[in-house]
Amino acid sequence: MPIPFDVLAEPSRRRILDLLLERPHLVGELTEQLGLSQPGTSKHLRVLRAAGLVQVRQDAQRRWYALRPEPLAELDAWLAHYRHLWTGSLDALERHLDAMEDDPR
Repeated sequence: MPIPFDVLAEPSRRRILDLLLERPHLVGELTEQLGLSQPGTSKHLRVLRAAGLVQVRQDAQRRWYALRPEPLAELDAWLAHYRHLWTGSLDALERHLDAMEDDPR
């Protein structure tokens, strides 16, 4: 299932993924770290889950959310075809900045 870019465009969802990169979290932990309401955090988690980016494991009354890296690897593989578009520009910028350092004006 391809990841819709609007799922990743939302800053709170990207922050959730960043937090889950460290380790699985409970909804309450994510809510606290994000500074969102519990319903707001749950809404973002539902969207991420529907996109296949997170998985949930129920432990009694608690729900542990964990990152699913496979869809991100698929996205990275797709972006690989486009990397040359910005790699050359970044290399040119680096050369320009190095030249500025060498010119003591």
